[in-house]
Amino acid sequence: MSFSIPIRVYIEDTDAGGIVYYVNYLKFMERSRTEFLRSLGYHKVAILDGGLLLVVHAAEVNYRRSARLDDELEATTQITKLARSYVEFQQQVLRGGELLCEGLVRVACVGAESMRPCALPAEMHSKLQEFVH
Repeated sequence: MSFSIPIRVYIEDTDAGGIVYYVNYLKFMERSRTEFLRSLGYHKVAILDGGLLLVVHAAEVNYRRSARLDDELEATTQITKLARSYVEFQQQVLRGGELLCEGLVRVACVGAESMRPCALPAEMHSKLQEFVH
């Protein structure tokens, strides 16, 4: 199952040439991942209150086409791998179905104080398992 959110390109997202600055695609992906987890009941404050953090451990991004000011985009998220202490997300940014950017992002669970890897909470792991593609 793929989750998606709409994104409008604002001037703050673009470079001097009016195209989306490359790092902003990662921001669009972050928003999609965050909203996906929120839709399942896992928002960042609640995770932090549980003494855990979800941190990006690795990201691989491929850029295909450029988005421009005022474009309407879609940022998609799906889980491709779920392990004891991390989740891998396949993500895309599209414009009218055209692939602009795709990424594979590994998000690790760490203790908020120790910053060391730890297991995802069992309930969260079980819920995420339902969405592994």
